Amino acid sequence: MLWPNEAACEAFAQSFANALCAGTESINASIELHGQLGAGKTSLVRHLLRALGVEGRIKSPSYAVMESYDVSSTAPRVGEVSHFDFYRFNDPREWEDAGFRDIFAAPGLKLSEWPEKASGVLPPADLQIWLDVGANDSRSVRLIAGSAWGQQMLQALRTSP
Repeated sequence: MLWPNEAACEAFAQSFANALCAGTESINASIELHGQLGAGKTSLVRHLLRALGVEGRIKSPSYAVMESYDVSSTAPRVGEVSHFDFYRFNDPREWEDAGFRDIFAAPGLKLSEWPEKASGVLPPADLQIWLDVGANDSRSVRLIAGSAWGQQMLQALRTSP
């Protein structure tokens, strides 16, 4: 798919939030966000968090590595969203030392930027989102499902308006 502008990214995030909120089972999923610096990974996460009902400042986890958001009042099926940015990792073992294994094992949605910096320790992604910068600041977007849940999300996104 192609996002010609920021509004297209925001519309995708809204459709994705709608797909996440549909159904009754609690979510326990991991989504990897791939792309070069400036590709729009953090922008996508911000739009998604807004669409899930997060108000106020949404900080990039570049320095803290992780920011968490409780969306249980606006998106009960999602519950907790953990946004990771592994860009500053020098060794994948830092993931283990930080105690992230417990977070990934718990229910909720895990969004990981720069997952390759934690390769070998991150659990397999349910969904990968690949962003590439194109002409006129457009974004080429590729979604790859890694689980049955990921396939369900792809199907929901294909049928969303």
